[in-house]
Amino acid sequence: MKIVECHTDIHFSEFYKVPELIYRGDPEYVAHIKQDIQGILRPREANDRIKLFLLEKDKAFIGRVAAFVKIGQKRGGIGFFECTDDIAASELLFRAAEGFLQSLDCKEVEGPVNFGERDKYWGLLVKGFKNPSYQENYNPPYYQHLFEENGYDIAFEQSTQEITPQTFNEEVYQNAASRIKVEGFNLKHFVYSERKKFANDFVEIYNAAWAIHEHFEPMTQQQILRLIEKMKPVMREDLLWFTYHGEKPVAFYFSIIELNQIIRHLNGNLNWLGKLKFLYYRRKEKIKRIKGVVFGVNPDYQGRGVTSAMVMKVFQIINKDPNLESSELAWIGDFNPRMLKFLSRLGAYETKRHATLRKTF
Repeated sequence: MKIVECHTDIHFSEFYKVPELIYRGDPEYVAHIKQDIQGILRPREANDRIKLFLLEKDKAFIGRVAAFVKIGQKRGGIGFFECTDDIAASELLFRAAEGFLQSLDCKEVEGPVNFGERDKYWGLLVKGFKNPSYQENYNPPYYQHLFEENGYDIAFEQSTQEITPQTFNEEVYQNAASRIKVEGFNLKHFVYSERKKFANDFVEIYNAAWAIHEHFEPMTQQQILRLIEKMKPVMREDLLWFTYHGEKPVAFYFSIIELNQIIRHLNGNLNWLGKLKFLYYRRKEKIKRIKGVVFGVNPDYQGRGVTSAMVMKVFQIINKDPNLESSELAWIGDFNPRMLKFLSRLGAYETKRHATLRKTF
């Protein structure tokens, strides 16, 4: 076995193909979109802070890993890890990635993570090996053993919760709704024609809600407007909710259709043919699940029922749609017990769990 660093177009192509070996015959697996991964790793751009490695055995590639570090940070990351069930093979991949990070003076490594946002390709799946969602890590159960045997320990876990109209706790909603009315809150869903206003409102809420978190980076209106245009083909305005106290934006809760119900037909490629297939299956598929992709509450307005009220708005829509069966709420960290308790009271139950692991050099 030998490590091959990705430098050529052929190597990059092989990097994207490794999962075909690992997940052959797995009915739950849905291939990540190649173009999404390219957008994160940017392999064709000169970037000395990202390295991609392949593991070759008997003239076939049986593993891969990406290593990266952001400027000014001492904690590196590894991600997009795939490997056969072989400790020796995994050790070669980890040593290659860790050696690169140490050369950049990293003192610690975190994985499997994403060079971009935390809500994409983040964490090792350790529970619930079914129904992977779009841009969510999915892996065989033995990956946890490979990480731990290579010296990684769980730093924190993030939960994916699901809620259905049958499990929804109506009493919790009624209590929240009554408080919303009394305290002068009002709810509005996103309207594309007013996207600049809603983008500003999102930025105000997001920057207030996330300022207390580690590695916080403020968002801008232009970032949100670009995201809106990108998501327009799969956006439903009635699933994007804002809460206002008077005229002040104080909370949001956004859901989209769960895209893997469509993407499973694309074989991981959103080229021109993949785009045609996407449009075809977008019309043909009866979408059964939606996914809550982001929510935020200004800290000054937490505990006042606004989240419950927005979730209920979404469930009113689910009840009206004959195809929708459930809503998924992802990336609830174990460092947020208040939210986990709230979701439990609301009637949600855990379906998946991802772990973020760390190792100190």
